[in-house]
Amino acid sequence: MAIDNKLRGCDLAKMKVVDIMASGQIKERASVLQSKTQKPVCFEITKGTRTSVEKWLEDELMVGSEYLWPGRFHERSHISTRQYARIVRDWVRSIGLEAIAYGTHNAADQGHPNLQKDGKSARGTTLARAY
Repeated sequence: MAIDNKLRGCDLAKMKVVDIMASGQIKERASVLQSKTQKPVCFEITKGTRTSVEKWLEDELMVGSEYLWPGRFHERSHISTRQYARIVRDWVRSIGLEAIAYGTHNAADQGHPNLQKDGKSARGTTLARAY
């Protein structure tokens, strides 16, 4: 989801189900308050992402979860930014790319919705599919 929507990893990790859902439906557009700037950022949730998130929300792990990406341990309410980085790294490797050449830190800062490779974009799919 962050890859599609220019969200920072820290903002994705803290995203709550209510941020993207209304009346039992995944919203087409959502807004979250950025941790770094304290400004709201609006983003579109593409059909493919909505489908993936709907499937994710049906998972037994999600029952009773306030956060869209819950942590593995009870003392953690959501995944950490580090866990998010590992998910992206593993996803990049799984599609045959060199993980060291890709990252998410500068994707939001440079205003580009895709992963960055040496300053050039590389089309990605949703984090929901990788998670």
